[in-house]
Amino acid sequence: MTEFVQTLKATLDELKINYTEEIIGKAADYACYLRKENEKMNLTAITEPGEMAVKHFADSLCLLNYVDLPKNASLLDVGSGAGFPGLVLRLFRPDLKVTLLDASKKRCGFLERLKRELFADDVEILWGRSEELAREENLREQFDFVTARAVASLPVLLELCTPFLKPGGRFLAMKGKEETDGAAKALTLLNCELAVHHRYRLNGEDRAVLEIKKLGPTPEKYPRRAGMPEKRPL
Repeated sequence: MTEFVQTLKATLDELKINYTEEIIGKAADYACYLRKENEKMNLTAITEPGEMAVKHFADSLCLLNYVDLPKNASLLDVGSGAGFPGLVLRLFRPDLKVTLLDASKKRCGFLERLKRELFADDVEILWGRSEELAREENLREQFDFVTARAVASLPVLLELCTPFLKPGGRFLAMKGKEETDGAAKALTLLNCELAVHHRYRLNGEDRAVLEIKKLGPTPEKYPRRAGMPEKRPL
């Protein structure tokens, strides 16, 4: 994984993100394990080491440049998939209390195995749909931050993610392009506001982090039953 290590170091140096050789070594172990497991199940279409370093690892870590994540903050990664950005953030910020959520039992199984490979046993893995888990008392409005790199539209992501946030918490939506049109109604209904729109370029591509603040409790009716947020976005 020489190419992975060299590319990741060069990109993090450019982004001015601190790292240690130990952390880079763990990131390389992560990438190796992901490539091996990807031969058995579909986890990512990006498997070339240099691309993985930039598009998965460095992109996840860009959050550290734009958002202040206080020490010991609780963070939920919705639709975590292969662990991006949640598990990468935990790798570089071991103080964070990270929970990964995914609707696929197979992907959750991969994440359970991976966290043992990385000696990150304090990371919690949740299997289930956001619409259902967000109604559980021990999860609803319990997190300081929620992240998502999903391809769903912003109104859909808002309904699936913000119920997990404490009032005053922040939802960090990582998008490949600017996407705020059509979200005004969802923001109002869910007691949220767009606090900051961070724009940056990574490897020549436009990227964005939408930092959304939760102003008050989520109305009890949200999220709606499974499938409704995607079928009828707010």
